[in-house]
Amino acid sequence: MTIILFLFLAALLAGLPVFIALAGSSLVYTHFMANIPDFVVLHRMAGGLDSFPLLAVPFFIFAGNLMNSAGITNRIYDFAVAIAGWMRGGLAQVNIIGSVIFSGMSGTAIADAAGLGTIEIKAMKDHGYSTEFAVGVTAASATLGPIIPPSLPFVIYGMMANVSIGALFLGGIIPGLFMTVMMMTYVWWYARRHNIGADQVFRWRVLAITFIAAAPALMTPVIIIGGMTMGWFTPTEAAIAACAWAMILGLLLYRSLSWKQLYKVSLDTIETTAGVLLIVAAASLFGWVLTTTRLTEYAAEGLLSFTTNKYLILILINMLLLVVGCFLEPIATISILVPVLMPILQKVGIDPIHFGVMMTLNLMIGLLHPPLGMVLFVLARISGLTVERATMAILPWLVPLMLSLAAITFIPELTLWLPRYMGLLK
Repeated sequence: MTIILFLFLAALLAGLPVFIALAGSSLVYTHFMANIPDFVVLHRMAGGLDSFPLLAVPFFIFAGNLMNSAGITNRIYDFAVAIAGWMRGGLAQVNIIGSVIFSGMSGTAIADAAGLGTIEIKAMKDHGYSTEFAVGVTAASATLGPIIPPSLPFVIYGMMANVSIGALFLGGIIPGLFMTVMMMTYVWWYARRHNIGADQVFRWRVLAITFIAAAPALMTPVIIIGGMTMGWFTPTEAAIAACAWAMILGLLLYRSLSWKQLYKVSLDTIETTAGVLLIVAAASLFGWVLTTTRLTEYAAEGLLSFTTNKYLILILINMLLLVVGCFLEPIATISILVPVLMPILQKVGIDPIHFGVMMTLNLMIGLLHPPLGMVLFVLARISGLTVERATMAILPWLVPLMLSLAAITFIPELTLWLPRYMGLLK
């Protein structure tokens, strides 16, 4: 088993794609060490993809791409300006509110950063904010994307942990709002310290106009969450409904989405989905190898022999996830670590819904840092900053993010109260 882990890490360090590192190291075991027939290997990989909830992945990706291409982000931003532009630190507060709204449509941090980020950074720079501050607040607020439902990582986690995706979606709402308050408080403190005022006067008329323009787009999270809560459709069907609604908005209502753009969005979705599913298939095989070699069992026994204190275990797992999140993309990390960590969670009584939200936030923080922080690289390219300067700009924002992570880790009811209240948890 040591050889397999060594080969996996060596492949990653050599710069090979994650799915090749996962599948290649697994095949060394199945073909040369365990002499497992090839058809069994293929069956395990295909079995990892044979999941109805996994159908939600391409549809949520498609919905997020449609929102970006259809010009819906501009309407969301204008509405956010009307809501929060009058506050101290105006456009920085708008940045956060815009991410909260867009999080209910995209489901990924990268879509948030690339879609709204382009508009937000330019607007903040035009109003005299430093590029570093604009990049920092945009990066931090992008972490809300997968916490506030819908969430692509929640779909993958729910499949790997065999828990309700609907409960995960509801479980992310209060933690997401808590993170929003923490970030807005930090902006208020920063603005007061640097004597930054509001960027526009609050006007009810402007708020009404921008709300009417954005109202159809704002219906997207209502359709997704409301439909699932009322039992009208499953998370997968909710993703399909979100796509249908986004197409109606772009093609018929706003008429900002051309057929040529729709074709390009479809190709982009296919490309992204193929990458995600390759990782899921390879990670399914890798997880099966870890299970058959009893590594998951040994890991659980080793950690529990060190301590059985639930909160100390949560601290250790947080530390592990924060480090791993800097080197692996979230989908791969979830696919690899959930089978390893789940036996430990069960033995010490950690709720898997609570852990799913905690794990996702850890991995979103990892997206903000080198060497593989995709949000960092996207924002560095958009803003024109070097990766080093963008990294330094993001560092102060770790304070509200880490405080939020601590609260979500040690106050499980932040995550569990709403799904329990809605009857999705006992």
